[in-house]
Amino acid sequence: MSKRLLIVYHTQSGNTGRMAEAVLRGARREAETETVMKRAFDAGLDDLLACQGLIIGTPENFGTMSGAVKDFFDRTYYPAEGKTTGLPWAIFVSAGNDGTGAVTQIERIATGYGWKRVADPLIARHGVTDEDIGRCEELGEAMASGIALGVF
Repeated sequence: MSKRLLIVYHTQSGNTGRMAEAVLRGARREAETETVMKRAFDAGLDDLLACQGLIIGTPENFGTMSGAVKDFFDRTYYPAEGKTTGLPWAIFVSAGNDGTGAVTQIERIATGYGWKRVADPLIARHGVTDEDIGRCEELGEAMASGIALGVF
């Protein structure tokens, strides 16, 4: 069975999209893990159930996650109940403020799914820098490598 990393993200201004592309670039350095990236409105239950790791990307909207990411959770939470327990996950946030509201809300939902966070939240504040892009690439590569090696 191939191992799959799923990246689910939403972007409006393009900052979170740039971060998602960097996460994808990093993840694809690990050839033994298939990496699939989908916009939040396009990702669904089948995508979630088929992955062995998940990275969520969101802008900070009004101090919380985007509505599109919330929609992904709304559509998958109950149908996935008990089926994704222990799933390794991580998050990246493009924040105009401090990003902690988005992180807190997603962590609360992830706890309900029974997922296991395997990396500290990556938050780009007040724009996305080259350093943030580098950290996104590292996150993607680390997640894909961890999935390939079965360390999570």
